[in-house]
Amino acid sequence: MDALKQGTDALFILLGGIMVLAMHAGFAFLELGTVRHKNQVNALVKILVDFSVSTVVYFLVGYGVAYGTHFLVGAESLVQKNGYELVKFFFLLTFAAAIPAIISGGIAERSRFWPQLLATAVIVGFVYPFFEGIAWNQHFGVQAWIKEATGAEFHDFAGSVVVHAVGGWIALGAVILLGPRANRYRKDGAMSAHPPSNIPFLALGAWILIVGWFGFNVMSAQTIDKISGLVAVNSLMAMVGGTLAALVAGRNDPGFVHNGPLAGLVAVCAGSDLMHPIGALATGAIAGALFVYMFTLTQNRWKIDDVLGVWPLHGLCGTWGGIAAGIFGLQSLGGLGGVSFSGQLIGTAMGAGWAAISGFAVYGVIKAVLGLRLSQEEEYEGADLSIHKIRATPEREASW
Repeated sequence: MDALKQGTDALFILLGGIMVLAMHAGFAFLELGTVRHKNQVNALVKILVDFSVSTVVYFLVGYGVAYGTHFLVGAESLVQKNGYELVKFFFLLTFAAAIPAIISGGIAERSRFWPQLLATAVIVGFVYPFFEGIAWNQHFGVQAWIKEATGAEFHDFAGSVVVHAVGGWIALGAVILLGPRANRYRKDGAMSAHPPSNIPFLALGAWILIVGWFGFNVMSAQTIDKISGLVAVNSLMAMVGGTLAALVAGRNDPGFVHNGPLAGLVAVCAGSDLMHPIGALATGAIAGALFVYMFTLTQNRWKIDDVLGVWPLHGLCGTWGGIAAGIFGLQSLGGLGGVSFSGQLIGTAMGAGWAAISGFAVYGVIKAVLGLRLSQEEEYEGADLSIHKIRATPEREASW
């Protein structure tokens, strides 16, 4: 029975890892459908290569930083207990690799390729796993201190703060340091519209992410005996809440409609194992409206050219999710309890603050030493031809 349990756990978390791996196709198509045609190849290549760099760095460095475990031992040691530790690494890697995938959408259309890969290595090797270890592996006694001060540890079941808020707040530094795309904001105060290039691809990306998210959230239990139908239903309710709120707040704009469910899912990750489904619906609805309002504000008023709106979507909705777990997770509001509002505020602020400081530090150093941005000519020509020497579609078909 013990061997059967070990094998089932390994299969369970492996399937979760595969589902979250598929989400990276969602990141790719979401960016592909949003950027202009001349940058579509770059969007696809970045996501795949960022994932590959993340895998190597997290295997060699990042997983050890977060969990104190390394894999530089014989294969005989690695396959003990059906290789559960290996597939756990695979599952958590897909979370870590989401960080550069998030950042990619914010800095699209004007970032250099190789400096971004260097940033990916630093972020996945140290910046992300440093906070991951604090939140999910009791590093430095931070969780014990929060529990002593507030009565409960900081709770983030599936990464509203650890993954999404961290990724979004890192991206904010990168976006600001890069500056807006050429001619996005003119000197006379006018703005040049850059509408999505392909709504069907954008919608496909959103749907792939939505489906994969149920692996992201439900499989965060990590063992079969801890699986919870509540997590699945809460994810569903937050997704539809975000969709409907974005539909209304965004006045039926398809870009907002397809990002609304993602906003809801980002927000519900932290408390999906605690909330009542009505609380999850409210959490998602608030996140959907928050995304629409803050995306519009950052783009039009603050003139922060965050192409896919990753700071509002992941940074702010992830931050809201960490706080929401301390509201709708309370027994007085129908939740299971075991969480404190003040503890959630402290942990969420720590994650967002660490990410924001790290984002400006990492991208600031790379900008000073190597440069972050394509030249004016390269940006005008487009990242596809400038970096990859090919367009997404040929200008004309071959005649034979």
